[in-house]
Amino acid sequence: MRTRWLKWIVGLVVVAAIVAAAVYALMPQPVPVDTAMIERGPMEVTINEEGTARIHDVFRVSAPISGRLDRLPVRVGDRVHANTTEVATIRPTEPAFLDLRTRRELEAAADAARAGVALAEASVNGAIAAQRVAETDLDRAERLSAAGTISLRAYEQAVAALDTANAQVDQARAELALRRSQLASANARLIEPDQTTLTPQPDTCCLTVRAPVGGIVIDLISESEQVVSAGTPLLEIGNPRNIEIVVPLLSADAAAMMPGTRAVIEGWGGAPLRANVARIAPAAYTKVSALGIEEQRVDVTLAIDNPYEERERLGHRFRVQTRISIWQADDVDRVPLSALFRRGADWAVFRVVDGRAVETRVIIDHRNGTAEVLDGISAGDTVIVHPSDQVSDGVSVKARTVE
Repeated sequence: MRTRWLKWIVGLVVVAAIVAAAVYALMPQPVPVDTAMIERGPMEVTINEEGTARIHDVFRVSAPISGRLDRLPVRVGDRVHANTTEVATIRPTEPAFLDLRTRRELEAAADAARAGVALAEASVNGAIAAQRVAETDLDRAERLSAAGTISLRAYEQAVAALDTANAQVDQARAELALRRSQLASANARLIEPDQTTLTPQPDTCCLTVRAPVGGIVIDLISESEQVVSAGTPLLEIGNPRNIEIVVPLLSADAAAMMPGTRAVIEGWGGAPLRANVARIAPAAYTKVSALGIEEQRVDVTLAIDNPYEERERLGHRFRVQTRISIWQADDVDRVPLSALFRRGADWAVFRVVDGRAVETRVIIDHRNGTAEVLDGISAGDTVIVHPSDQVSDGVSVKARTVE
């Protein structure tokens, strides 16, 4: 009898264990979730955008006249001084090639000039001969006048004749000089590039261009020797101390700030720099994003507050990352954005209360990685971040705190 009761007891225990295991297996298990705690503290909303460093005043030096530009004597990065440092030298250009008709015309002009020289030389010789005759006549007139053989008027006529002969000699010689100059001009027009040398001669005139301002050479636009026309850009000069940052912001973001707004410059290769909004462009422009979307962008200029010694390695056209502060508060409740989800037109979160998820409507305002909570939850509450589709109101959850 005792053995029978023992068997019954063992059987009941086994059955009870099986039933308990089945019930436990069929019971809903808590959903594992990541959680975070609502914190209270300072909060700042920033606009993060890529920008470009640039020198505020960039002076472009251009060729003042047309001519042959020598290779520039300066290099990018060289320091120049206003009205002292020579940055370019421009020399006269070589003559142009002559076509057949032009050459024939110029050769004919040279022949005419050569004939004119011969004619002028003959005129000089004739004038000199007349001068000698006048001198002889004057000598004879002087002797006869001294002997009282001729009248005073005849003597004066001999003097005047010599003066006239002298003037005619001077006129003939001047005419000869003119004809020789015309011949030289005609021969010069026949000179072609292969008859000259491209090596500058000591007596060749040239124009030296000096730096208009002090600073450093930023860019060489026309570095090599070449023929340039007036107004051709040669190089750019700027003062590296006058570096500013230009950030192309969306027009809506630019409208949310004003001059004086604080900013931080990062990602340029050095320590973060303090800055402030100096200017906001009054007009926007259209820019196509990497996704092919047309955006209205506004150039916002930032002035750097740090001294030059702390940013001297920041150069012209360097890429930088900027964080522009548009709102900040010292003491607000903050909830992670990953805990928020839409419920109709409202925002909501899942609070963890006694091991269960409780859906709670919240009112938020500013957002920047976290959101400012105005109502619904408060500091110290635990919320579920990245809630999955297994989480719903009243579901048992197993918290897994995110550090």
